[in-house]
Amino acid sequence: MCAPNDNKGNQVMEQLVESYAQLFKNGQRSPVLRRPDQYGMQYEDIWFPSLDGTILQGWFIPAVNSKKVIIANHPMTCNRYGYPGHLEGYEGFGGFEVNFLPDYKALHDAGYNIICYDLRNHGLSDQGTGGMCGALGYYEARDVVGSINYARSRPETKDNEIGLLSRCMGGNATIHAMTLFPKYFEGIKALILLQAVSGHAFVEKGAINAGLDVQATVTAFDKRIYELTGFRLEELTPIPLAKNVAMPTLFAQVRKDVLIDAEKDTQAIFDALSSKEKEMIWIEGTTRRFDGYNYFAEKPSEMIQWFNKYV
Repeated sequence: MCAPNDNKGNQVMEQLVESYAQLFKNGQRSPVLRRPDQYGMQYEDIWFPSLDGTILQGWFIPAVNSKKVIIANHPMTCNRYGYPGHLEGYEGFGGFEVNFLPDYKALHDAGYNIICYDLRNHGLSDQGTGGMCGALGYYEARDVVGSINYARSRPETKDNEIGLLSRCMGGNATIHAMTLFPKYFEGIKALILLQAVSGHAFVEKGAINAGLDVQATVTAFDKRIYELTGFRLEELTPIPLAKNVAMPTLFAQVRKDVLIDAEKDTQAIFDALSSKEKEMIWIEGTTRRFDGYNYFAEKPSEMIQWFNKYV
């Protein structure tokens, strides 16, 4: 007979495993609550195909006489606008709003055209790959390539220099895309990675935070995510793929992120980058991961300086 504490621990583990497994399987689609014209920017609603044909919805925000374009890729559960964490039903990541529009305003005012869009199964974009997110960026890599193809085909941007602003799963998807479809990244000038991350980092830190046996939790999660998606936990990480990133890369991450061991996982991703020009920004003064997504909205100078230097 199991002791009561053993049963409680098993229930906690099952809840943790299931919540992360369902999140990693298909995330949560969230509404697009803000638009560029609310920040004084003209824009156009756009749509274009992913590499596999999935239709993606987004915005084109032009800057006058610009010869440079930034393509923005968002985190899981977010969309091109940000994340409505202040609304009921979306408060699970801190209970506050993530707003990317100030990022775009800063880039626009610095003279950059902007293409931002919703990844498959997010925001207003179509369902793709059966509604499944794959290995935190495997399928979404096709969307990253689709956005690059769109930028290179649109009259206003076809001759522009390109930089990438890729956040969390959007960052992982960018790394997957550079691995799977490297020819599309020839000539792209610079990358900013904001909180690219490994799936195992969430599971391990979640187990620690809940007082669970880490290895037992990892084993249970590996089994469950495989049942749901066909991917193993070891595939939910950009670390072995990061060697395929060779362009100048700025990486930003909340140092004391309560959801992961950033000084272990983030540092491992950063160290694996092949980029000769790479820098790390450790975001201090918070433990909330989603504060990191607002970092460049509040402190855009480092983002602008990086793109100005390399794009």
